[in-house]
Amino acid sequence: MGTILNILVDGVAYGMILFMISVGLSVTMGLMRVINLAHGGFAMLGGAFVHYFGAVLGLPFVAAAAVAIALVVLLSVPMERVLYRSIYRMGELQQVLATIGITFLMIASVNLWLGSSLLPIRLPDSWTGIVDLGFRSLPMHRLIVICVGLAIMAALYLLVEGTRFGIRLRAAVDNRATASALGIDTGRVFALTFGLGAGLAALGGILGAELLPIDAYYPLRYMVLFLIVVAVGGMGSIAGSFLAALALGILQQAVLYLVPDFGTIFFFCCVIALLALRPQGLSGRV
Repeated sequence: MGTILNILVDGVAYGMILFMISVGLSVTMGLMRVINLAHGGFAMLGGAFVHYFGAVLGLPFVAAAAVAIALVVLLSVPMERVLYRSIYRMGELQQVLATIGITFLMIASVNLWLGSSLLPIRLPDSWTGIVDLGFRSLPMHRLIVICVGLAIMAALYLLVEGTRFGIRLRAAVDNRATASALGIDTGRVFALTFGLGAGLAALGGILGAELLPIDAYYPLRYMVLFLIVVAVGGMGSIAGSFLAALALGILQQAVLYLVPDFGTIFFFCCVIALLALRPQGLSGRV
């Protein structure tokens, strides 16, 4: 029972991190039809900013995280307008090459600024303790990550289903040309959605630094993992990204606990089998 509980807690926490980072990528790929391989760079930038503000400038963790997320959003919106609007019109191969180029620019910038070593993020002391549930003691950090992930899922659901912006976003996802013809400013929707996705990626990179350590090569190291979440969940589907991230997080932690020598092989075999059965993903459109 102890092993099963550890797998569930670690898997759900890991899945929440994957969800926070990948949901923006899923929506932007589904909405803008762009293969953005540089999305993990926003998670890296969030972690790098928090490391700098905390370790160098001495800001408290919460303040450093808030400033870091705001900076990532402020950087992402001009990037979307200046760089990505040209990439939208490219073919798939050109999109891959262009966004890989942006990835390497992000890597080189962080490498020049902070070096290539791991960038530790010091969590508040209250986050590093143990919570006694009576029948089991669990790490506080894992519980915080799970609660934040659930809160973000609920907030995104309310945003998409209960606001005017959500109606416009869903209309643009379903049919961009028709949405534009009806007077929806799809360019503004794109920019706001891109900034929101970048901010969530930064938050996921910050909270997940213990599970996915931050360094200059972070976007390349975890690029495939983020793309797997999008593929399994279905492009453009927030619920699909949530379910996929949760399932993949639990699966990966389970194989690491139970068959560590063959964990990676088993994990990718399961992903291949699932995509063979449902190439459009769990909630994707055919």
